[in-house]
Amino acid sequence: MRHRVAGRKLSRHTKHRELMFRNMLVSLLEHQRIKTTLAKAKELRSWAEKMISLGKKNSLHARRLAFALLRDEGTVKKLFDEIAPRYKDREGGYTRIYKMGWRPGDNAPLSLIELVTLSPTPEKKKKSAMKKAREVLEKVTPKRKGKRKGEEKKETKGKKGEGKETSGKKEKKKPSEEKSE
Repeated sequence: MRHRVAGRKLSRHTKHRELMFRNMLVSLLEHQRIKTTLAKAKELRSWAEKMISLGKKNSLHARRLAFALLRDEGTVKKLFDEIAPRYKDREGGYTRIYKMGWRPGDNAPLSLIELVTLSPTPEKKKKSAMKKAREVLEKVTPKRKGKRKGEEKKETKGKKGEGKETSGKKEKKKPSEEKSE
């Protein structure tokens, strides 16, 4: 029975298995997606989740732990500066696995493992209850052809000597008034 036994052996010795997953993890973090067998992808998922969680801590100790495993300065820098901040509001589930069929040589199930891409959601300004109500009323109430409430008492600021307009629409001048001016 395999109670409380974590991980897959994948018919490899411990050191071989660790080095293989270390290399796969560096490739995943560098290229954002890799193609491998399904069993390896499922095991790699736990390694990647732990590394990204370590990257979210963003401390010197976390960087040293990440470097001890990855052994690549460029990948560690990318993990802490680009990848981990992307998932700051996410609690887990940083990877996704797609099944891609079978390998022609040995019929092994292939899969694509990739880091989840988060679509940037633009922050919307919250509308007050009054603005929401006005928008709803504008959609519901029929539009009148005549003057509207807002146009009746609209005043325009201008130079001294200009009169105040009482409606939003400009009044047409008579031809006789245009000539006298």
